[in-house]
Amino acid sequence: QEQLVESGGGLAQPGGSLTLSCAATSPMFNLLTLGWYRQAPGKPRELLAQIMSGLFGEWRTNYTDTVKDRFIISRDNNLKTVYLRMNNLKPDDTAIYYCNTAPKPKDSYWGRGTQVTVSS
Repeated sequence: QEQLVESGGGLAQPGGSLTLSCAATSPMFNLLTLGWYRQAPGKPRELLAQIMSGLFGEWRTNYTDTVKDRFIISRDNNLKTVYLRMNNLKPDDTAIYYCNTAPKPKDSYWGRGTQVTVSS
């Protein structure tokens, strides 16, 4: 049973940066397309970015328009970890951030997430 554990959240000022990490336990991790999601209070959970293997071994990424050009998703299969580098943070980025398979998340993989708060 795969477990995904998110970390790296915290308090950041507007315009600041944070890097989130998501650590997996199973070797199956390396075969999965993974994504970062977030859920703000009173809003549905949304997919922000996903990363998958390309045809020639490169990493392919996709982003939602709200975070494109500000957030960067990456992964290290040796460490079974996926990252989300968040730059130029805005108060609207305040949410709990999760990782899971993408574009369709697996219910049993949801972890506790990591809280990101952007405030001055």
